[in-house]
Amino acid sequence: MMWTPLWPTIVLTAGALGLLLVEAFRRPGSAHGMAWGALGITGAGLGVTLALAGEGPVEGFHRMVVWDRPAFWFSLAVLLGTGMAILLSRHYLADRGLERGEYYALLLLASAGMLLMAVAGDLLIVFLALEWLSFPLYVLTGFARPRAESEEAALKYFLLGAFASAFLVFGIALIFAGTGVTNLRDLAAWLERPDPAARPLVWIGGALLLVALGFKVAAVPFHLWTPDVYEGAPTPVTGFMAAATKTAAIAALARVLLVGLAPATALWAGPLAWMAAATMLVGNIVALMQFDFKRMMAYSSIAHAGYLLLGLLGEPSLALPGVVFYLLAYAFATLGAFAVAVSMAGPEGEDHSFEAYAGVARRAPGMGAAMALFMLSLIGVPPTAGFFAKLLLFAAAWQAGWTALVLIGVITTVISAYFYLRVVVAMWMGRPEPLRLPARYPWVRASVVISGLGTLLLGFLWFLLRGVTL
Repeated sequence: MMWTPLWPTIVLTAGALGLLLVEAFRRPGSAHGMAWGALGITGAGLGVTLALAGEGPVEGFHRMVVWDRPAFWFSLAVLLGTGMAILLSRHYLADRGLERGEYYALLLLASAGMLLMAVAGDLLIVFLALEWLSFPLYVLTGFARPRAESEEAALKYFLLGAFASAFLVFGIALIFAGTGVTNLRDLAAWLERPDPAARPLVWIGGALLLVALGFKVAAVPFHLWTPDVYEGAPTPVTGFMAAATKTAAIAALARVLLVGLAPATALWAGPLAWMAAATMLVGNIVALMQFDFKRMMAYSSIAHAGYLLLGLLGEPSLALPGVVFYLLAYAFATLGAFAVAVSMAGPEGEDHSFEAYAGVARRAPGMGAAMALFMLSLIGVPPTAGFFAKLLLFAAAWQAGWTALVLIGVITTVISAYFYLRVVVAMWMGRPEPLRLPARYPWVRASVVISGLGTLLLGFLWFLLRGVTL
């Protein structure tokens, strides 16, 4: 039983190591087989996760890891992001001469770290998982070498990520110095009967944890790395980071705040509310000024981090189901949008300016309709999944008394309609010179179809997440 929470992580880790062994003895040439292998390993991880859907809560290794309903849904979102990233990568890498087998092993290792983050029940596991997922992502960000933008993005991500890790370790050390525990449930029990002398250490440590996890979530003011890293990284890696990495970071933040620091909600709710408001405002307002699709999506990712932080402040019975549902809806829409972007980055090179998308829908109406669907979901227009996701988050925060914050969320949602619809208007009404048509990549088209179906159908399945509590 103690291994139950770790089975999805074990499957992906073993698969990634197996791929590395295959790569070591593989003849130079196409890595098409490696992509199929990575997809199969991700499918195996998904199968194990679905097999464990009815389990829980199950704790293992002295309660350091836990498998429960939130862990299941967080793991599902991570595996969804991983599978879609593999689909987007196959032709993208081949067109740019980047098709190296270790790419897929790194993708699986990063995903394994995210799955470990989803089941973390101890601050030490949170730190281990954060490092585990971060190092493969640093390499993947710079995978498009010798492209200067990719190398620069990797260096920025690595340096700032190291600072975030230092904040996390220092925060854990202070909490342990004050309480003598690192287990999240033991920490919550200690906060019920605190030692007044140790209380300042716990509060400072908790603040440092919020800083470190705020960096991974890309919340203001810890967001400055996001636009440059998203723009410089290979486009499939950008989509993977936007969907899967954010899911893992939110999973860790939810467990730290709603389990470990739950008795101290009155202390962290105020700072988190200010952070949520700033993140929603900065992300949406600065996105208005962007003329590059990837940079716009970077600030969009920041804005959506604000909505997720708003969700963590909500009514407990609605907060976590809303956050999980939002992550799933966001993953489908974001990965679908990046799938269209990958199809636009054909063999002739990448240009993600809005002018490059002009008029595309006239000759490729399927891609134009798909992009319109994904943009509408990111705005939150019914009947897409994004509408129901935002409705759940706003309702949870409203019932918890965060009326002003909900109003900011509604206002920024209206603002976001402008820059999301700019892409749609460019694709359907722009006058191209010359016209760039999407490449006909079967794997990319499959990811567009999967994302489109998920965006349309998920909105009618929100009731499956009722009762998701930590």
